[in-house]
Amino acid sequence: MSGRTEGSTVERRLHGFAFAVALLALLPTRAFAHASDRGHVLLLPTGYYLVGGAFAVAVSFLVLALLPAAFIDRFWRQRLPLLTFGDTARTSLSLISFAGFATLIAAGLFGSRDPLSNPLPLVIWTLLWAGLTLLQGAVGDIWSWLNPWVGPWRLASRLRGASDEGPWRLPRWIGCWPAVILFFAFAWFELIDPAPDDPARLALAAGIYWLFSFLAMLMFGYRAWSRSGEFLTIFFSMVARFAPVERDEKGRLALCWPGAKLLAAEPLPPSGIAFLLLTLSSVSFDGLSKTFFWLGLFGVNPLEFPGRTAVIGSGSLGLVLTFVLLAAVFLLAVVLGQRLAGSGPPLTQAAGLLVWSIVPIALAYHVAHYLTALLVDGQYALAALSDPFALGWNLFGTADMQVEAGIVAGAVSAWWLWNIQAGAIILGHVLAVLVAHGFAWRLHPQPARAALSQFPLTLLMIAYTLFGLWLLATPTVG
Repeated sequence: MSGRTEGSTVERRLHGFAFAVALLALLPTRAFAHASDRGHVLLLPTGYYLVGGAFAVAVSFLVLALLPAAFIDRFWRQRLPLLTFGDTARTSLSLISFAGFATLIAAGLFGSRDPLSNPLPLVIWTLLWAGLTLLQGAVGDIWSWLNPWVGPWRLASRLRGASDEGPWRLPRWIGCWPAVILFFAFAWFELIDPAPDDPARLALAAGIYWLFSFLAMLMFGYRAWSRSGEFLTIFFSMVARFAPVERDEKGRLALCWPGAKLLAAEPLPPSGIAFLLLTLSSVSFDGLSKTFFWLGLFGVNPLEFPGRTAVIGSGSLGLVLTFVLLAAVFLLAVVLGQRLAGSGPPLTQAAGLLVWSIVPIALAYHVAHYLTALLVDGQYALAALSDPFALGWNLFGTADMQVEAGIVAGAVSAWWLWNIQAGAIILGHVLAVLVAHGFAWRLHPQPARAALSQFPLTLLMIAYTLFGLWLLATPTVG
């Protein structure tokens, strides 16, 4: 009798909280005009987008709360076998990638100083950081084939007759804290440094990082350092878990639902939680740091922007505060969810699983934030790659191509771009709710308790949806 009473109490609490989510999603929100990095001024009813985005996330929570857990489990487990794909060419492709990387470093040091003519900044910031991230999430782990460390490390290991482990071992407590520190340095260089696009400056930074990582792999082993310190490999492997293409240990490929591979992941340690949250907070701060609102907090006139040198202090502070705030709110949402559910595993295990739901959001922010740069600067990259040293070469026949900046200019283009960006943010948060519910059922076998545990995290995702759409809609420095 007491069990039945407890169950009905949980059900009443669940329905009450679900109703509160629906009410929250319908709250009116102020609309803003928009000026993107490319100078668009978007006169759209952004208030409707904000309410619609919050409503979509809230409805996804309500639907999942009512669906049977067995149905969702069958949904995630569906696979469509494709073909078998071996990895015999991995070393060769990696050596080709390394040769290309070395050429880019030389181009950065000795080529044109114009960031739009030199291929190094265009490849790193546009094709690698923006483009490859999207491919990882859409196709799968392409980076594992293009990784410029695999081939050189295997050659060095054969010459030394060494195994994969290396002469030294990393202590277990270190986790991936080295990757957290290195990714923060990477984010600071991209967002705060006065001249991250300067080819020579970027070549020096990228070359030192490659050499540092290579030496660490020789000391600790490729696998150990790739899981603890090489932040690109860690980041790309996390993003690839969202992709709808799955490859098992025998090389067999299969199609699955986007995000299905996330649910097979093990709980991340505290360092892994920090890493994932840092990747999302850095992209979020990149958008926030350009807004009139943020600059106004520090007395900077956005219409007379003094340059990045003048905002190094405020930018560094903002990058740290954004991460700390996101981490604190996320952990608070997990703690409150555990208390609402009334029972469950330890906080570290719950947070380590639920943080995987950040991956769809981080990928969505990547789409929204870098879409215009990818469309325009990607064309510059194709032209620069044909003439990497500005010597009049035309290696790929693209050196003389005309860059069509009009692809992101005009009212029609602006309308399409903003809707794609807004749609990506909303869809990313909806998928994040879906993934989080899958983990909630894993943490709390009772469906009612699982749904209750997700209420605070759903509120966080609704708030982050509004924040992301606001970043798209509010005026920014060009």
